[in-house]
Amino acid sequence: MVTLTVNGHTHTLDVEAEMPLLWVLRDEIGLTGTKYGCGIAQCGACTVHVNGEAVRSCSLPVGGLEGAVVTTIEGLSPDGNHPVQVAWVAGDVPQCGYCQSGQIMAAAAFLKQTPRPTDADIDAGIGNICRCGTYPRLRAAIHHAADLLRT
Repeated sequence: MVTLTVNGHTHTLDVEAEMPLLWVLRDEIGLTGTKYGCGIAQCGACTVHVNGEAVRSCSLPVGGLEGAVVTTIEGLSPDGNHPVQVAWVAGDVPQCGYCQSGQIMAAAAFLKQTPRPTDADIDAGIGNICRCGTYPRLRAAIHHAADLLRT
């Protein structure tokens, strides 16, 4: 048994300790906004926040997360108006869209640590992979979100 708070709701789950957080979120709780990409924590499609930090949920065993606070894309902003989400829409960032929930979650955590990023900061701080190559739009949206967060 493990107890997690996910998007403000407490869940006590009877799952194996080795089960990755991604599958707990998707299969046990029913939150499918977090995507499976590579399964080895390399691509970032599965990025969520655990206790405020961006983590790759596909390879993170849930057994070590007792009492953790988890935020998924569904919980970032119930009405989709988080500054990063607003910037994503304004910048028409997604192409295929598959990696975008992970990109948004990574950017939201990144901007808490780096409120005035340069392009170099973004390139170094956001390691998520976009298979469509929308990196220029991702960077522009992160800059826009940084501006929105400061105002």
